[in-house]
Amino acid sequence: MTLLHIVVLAGIQGLTELLPVSSSAHVILAERLMGLDPTTPAMTFLLVMLHTGTMLAVLVYFAPRWWARWQATQVAPTGRADRNFLGLTVAATACTGVVGLALKLGIERLLLARRAGQPRAEVEQLFGNLPLIAIALLAVGLLIIAAEALPQRPRQSGLTLRRASLIGVVQALALPFRGFSRSGGTISLALMLGIERHLAEDFSFALAIWLTPPVVGLELHRLLRTAEGQALTAGQLAALVWPGLVGLGVSLLAGLIALRWLSAWLDAGRWRYFGYYCMALATVVWVGHHLGL
Repeated sequence: MTLLHIVVLAGIQGLTELLPVSSSAHVILAERLMGLDPTTPAMTFLLVMLHTGTMLAVLVYFAPRWWARWQATQVAPTGRADRNFLGLTVAATACTGVVGLALKLGIERLLLARRAGQPRAEVEQLFGNLPLIAIALLAVGLLIIAAEALPQRPRQSGLTLRRASLIGVVQALALPFRGFSRSGGTISLALMLGIERHLAEDFSFALAIWLTPPVVGLELHRLLRTAEGQALTAGQLAALVWPGLVGLGVSLLAGLIALRWLSAWLDAGRWRYFGYYCMALATVVWVGHHLGL
């Protein structure tokens, strides 16, 4: 993996992270075109670090809005006071953790270990599976289109514990299934539940901030395990980690440049077009798989 590879992948990540089109699917497809293996620990760690860079951009952009929501007490049309914004992000993230862990163990121990006969199966082995990515893209594309095509509930200004928990459960699907856009799934469900667009966007990206650190830690642990119990020298550790750090910096800059424009698409009422794009990309990925990509 060269410096050019890292810069290209980080640029793709930064430009697609805030669109509900699965930045992971774009990065993995680019890795395959470059002849890189997306399932290796080094590559999955790089992917997580690219997400971290764009999440830092999100933090810079959304922090003032989150702070305002955290301080303000909003009142829903029913007269019930909104629960605390920060507390609801914690509750939703907890649901993501529980469901995500259950999915991880189920996939590793039932699908991969037993059926595929892989005693040391890891869910990351699915990350390079192009047919699965295509199916996930198709699923989130349909969800995005449904969020605007189905009869809309009256827009409500607030969140409830039930709504936040449901959003957290949908977010868990993005953990093992690359191609299922985290933001696309969570924002679409929020819209279908009648949550106002700006609040749906704020809440979705706030969840991403909570989710990223443990995922980075998990992938770093997996990266270090590749040494199989052997102590890594400082040079070996640097050779493993530096691509992620470079990618983080580039994706941060790309995310800051693209964020304002990308976020505006939700406000402009063009949400369904992201769904069309996901479905088109699913077709491209599926065809690419059958052409031997």
